[in-house]
Amino acid sequence: MQIRQTLRNRILGAALFGMALATMPVQAHATSKEIIELQTQVQQLLDMVQRLQSTLDTRLGVLQHLAEQTADDANRMTATVNALQQKINAQGDAISGKLDTNSGQVQSLNDSVDELKSRIAKLDKSVQEMQTQLQNMQTPQAGAMPTTPGGVAPAAGTGPSANQVPPLQETFQAGVRDYNAAKYEVASGEFQDVLHYYPMDDLAGTAQFYLGEIAYRTQNYADAVKAYNAVLEGFSGSPKAPAAQLRKGLALLQMNKKEAGIHELRLLIQRHPQTPEAAQARNKLSSLNIRPTGR
Repeated sequence: MQIRQTLRNRILGAALFGMALATMPVQAHATSKEIIELQTQVQQLLDMVQRLQSTLDTRLGVLQHLAEQTADDANRMTATVNALQQKINAQGDAISGKLDTNSGQVQSLNDSVDELKSRIAKLDKSVQEMQTQLQNMQTPQAGAMPTTPGGVAPAAGTGPSANQVPPLQETFQAGVRDYNAAKYEVASGEFQDVLHYYPMDDLAGTAQFYLGEIAYRTQNYADAVKAYNAVLEGFSGSPKAPAAQLRKGLALLQMNKKEAGIHELRLLIQRHPQTPEAAQARNKLSSLNIRPTGR
């Protein structure tokens, strides 16, 4: 608007100057022809000034309209971006809350699964016992009881060795029940039996993990780290491997070995990025104001 006013003032000044020239008294020697030519030139100048004024008004009006339209577009774009940012922030908060909730429920879910396995094992054992009883009822009793060379029946308890291998499922589930009941010493013995008698079974890795959990719960973090290492080194394919690495990192942090603990949590995120344990590791590192990766 200031530019437009300045141009208008200059044009009006030129017009007034032309009119002044037209009305100025001429010299005595000027002829009427010269006066007419001067008046004609002044009129032409006034016409040009008017056309220029009209053109400037039109163009300035267009520019003003474009400026207003651009400002409106910018305001609308800013409002859209702000709304989108708020939506993204809300979705991020919702996702973070769900991850925290799910992470807290993972251990409870694992315990529930273990308890369900225990019940299934009991039911399977009951069915097997019933089948054995039915077979014994249907099979005729064998010949007379064997005797010793002196003709005397052997005393009770002197048959096969009483030190038999404990059943795998029953021993493992008993360990889980005692662990959940905080009978850590009993549970530790049962899990060690699983490792001793069934070292190649898949449950051996889980039993080793529970030994680490017992040490962790009793705040014996050094033994917990050793037990978790045994899972990671001897049972790397175990489903408990991610949990073992997570708990190892937390145990190291409890021992004030911060760098080692952070390394284990980052290693877990790198090896098993989509697991609930990796989500817990990210939350723990975030609470320590540490980036999930070392980059």
